Amino acid sequence: MPRILISGASGLVGSALVPFLESRRCEVTILVRRRPQGPQEIQWDPMRQIAPSRASGFDAAIHLSGENVAGRWTSAKKQRIRESRVVSARNLSQALASAKTKPAALLCASAIGYYGNRGDEILDEDNTAGTGFLAEVAREWETATRAASDAGIRSVNLRIGIVLSRQGGALKQMLLPFRLGLGGRIGNGRQWWSWIHIDDLVAAVGHILSVCMERGAPVLSEAEGSPPVQITGPVNLVSPNPVTNAEFTRALARVLQRPAVLPVPAFAVRLAFGGFADEGLLSSVRVGPKKLLASGFQFRFPDLDSALASLLNDGMTMQRGFY
Repeated sequence: MPRILISGASGLVGSALVPFLESRRCEVTILVRRRPQGPQEIQWDPMRQIAPSRASGFDAAIHLSGENVAGRWTSAKKQRIRESRVVSARNLSQALASAKTKPAALLCASAIGYYGNRGDEILDEDNTAGTGFLAEVAREWETATRAASDAGIRSVNLRIGIVLSRQGGALKQMLLPFRLGLGGRIGNGRQWWSWIHIDDLVAAVGHILSVCMERGAPVLSEAEGSPPVQITGPVNLVSPNPVTNAEFTRALARVLQRPAVLPVPAFAVRLAFGGFADEGLLSSVRVGPKKLLASGFQFRFPDLDSALASLLNDGMTMQRGFY
């Protein structure tokens, strides 16, 4: 039974990933800030060094914790965004590197904000970092895992796009105004949004784990006949079909059977969100999942209409097995 250590288990991704892993007979241990409520929890302070003994004996570690980037960016908010990612990743990476029994792999969350605002440019993992606050944070975030990789732990930086889920994120925030017929594009709508369905995201993480885990741990992948691949470094977790914001809003309106005729002007977004407006909502990042596809992963929801329909028409989605 693979033993997996995970942080950020209560977040949007973690809350879907933990039951998914447990249903595949993984033994999941969660890093928590509060007092542990059972043997499957370990208390930690992400801003402080972790005793290597607490990080020892796991087959893999997944680091997802970090301050939500959404909202108005004050100086204090930006500091929390940076430190909650970089410092925590460094502390966990160093603990894993010094552990008596090291994991085979460390999967650390990152973001497609790494690429910055790139207009219509088609991007993959070979492209260099962009400019801006989020790009700087992502670079530092990924560099913070170096201690683990230097210690021989396979380190993967999960560059996550816009996660589509009814439980949170951008989609949940957009549902109410769109259901009221008050939805529309943001700014000119020409900015590219690279997205991924929550089910495809957790399956992709499982797929990466199955490729990375070694030392006789059970194979988690259910795929047959896939060529052996090596996954390391950055991996874009996005659908193979990004869309512009205008296309996204039209698709959402179609699924909800509501009009989408009330655009939100760029100046209004900037007044409401400050720096997050330009680097988040108005930024254009057209990213493809080159490494994921090359490794044999198959998307269940590669196009936006089927992804939105599964989330909004069925009321819930079925978690599925690793690929």
